[in-house]
Amino acid sequence: MGMNIDNTDWIFLAESSVLDYFIDSNFAGKVVIFVLAVMNCYAVSLMCAKYSQLKKAVINNARDEKRINELPSIFNYDDALFSGEGSPYLLICSRAMEAARRTKATGEVKINYVENAIRRALAEVGDLYEAKMYWLATIVSGAPFLGLLGTVWGVMEAFGTMESGGATIEHLAPGVSGALLTTVAALCVAIPIVFAYNGLLGMARSGMTKMENFASNLADRIELEKDS
Repeated sequence: MGMNIDNTDWIFLAESSVLDYFIDSNFAGKVVIFVLAVMNCYAVSLMCAKYSQLKKAVINNARDEKRINELPSIFNYDDALFSGEGSPYLLICSRAMEAARRTKATGEVKINYVENAIRRALAEVGDLYEAKMYWLATIVSGAPFLGLLGTVWGVMEAFGTMESGGATIEHLAPGVSGALLTTVAALCVAIPIVFAYNGLLGMARSGMTKMENFASNLADRIELEKDS
């Protein structure tokens, strides 16, 4: 079974556009592209919100760390002293000082209770930093497979409708190009998101490392000043 290609076929391909490919795709291909568009819009909104959250946390942490370090004694800390929008550092410090004062009321600051309170606060902030990031990972890994499914389905349907007497590229091109469009769309969704996801993940991990260092310094300061 041969496939004849003439100048008319090439003219047909050259004059085709992405919109033509979408129109020529089957119902399954159109559904896949629609789903990919929805996934892309959700991913973009999530990435913008997450970047804004992490950037704001970095700025607020730097501001509050400076103010905490300026306290004559860490036991002078009071939530009322820190007006405005809070930060993860304030949450950790508040939990740590609450535990320190509670144990000091019994006679002596028990640093292990303070460290446990700090660890719980760190876990909460870590969950907040990485909240919904798994959706980006899911879209990055799932979009190419979804596009591949649309392509395979479209190519299968295009060859399934091929006449037994032979086929020209003009006959197959609309169905095949429409099918391949789903893979192109999936890659256009997945590739930018994977770079953005890695960047956001790096920001979150860097923030957590700085927060762990801050928490460690805070625990040391509480222990050094507990008898003052």
